[in-house]
Amino acid sequence: MATFKELKAQMAALEAQAEAARAAEYEAVLADIRAKVVDYGFTERDIFGRRRGARTKSSAGVVPPKYRDPKTEATWSGRGRAPNWIKDAKNRDRFLISR
Repeated sequence: MATFKELKAQMAALEAQAEAARAAEYEAVLADIRAKVVDYGFTERDIFGRRRGARTKSSAGVVPPKYRDPKTEATWSGRGRAPNWIKDAKNRDRFLISR
């Protein structure tokens, strides 16, 4: 039976071999993909679809305040967790900002 040190050395040698094999295959695969992109005229959008991380119209911008505390003039948009000055109010109409 092999010792822990021997097994660890074998594992390191196998990891080095795996990395070398990956590097060799990487270049071949990349060259093949580049050739196919040129041959078929693929664009980035064809391959990856719509741009990742792009914001939609609904997520952009700031929501205007809907409620105002008459004492401190603090405002709240009505989204998310309610602030302390309005959280226990049964009727929030008195805090509404008239437009």
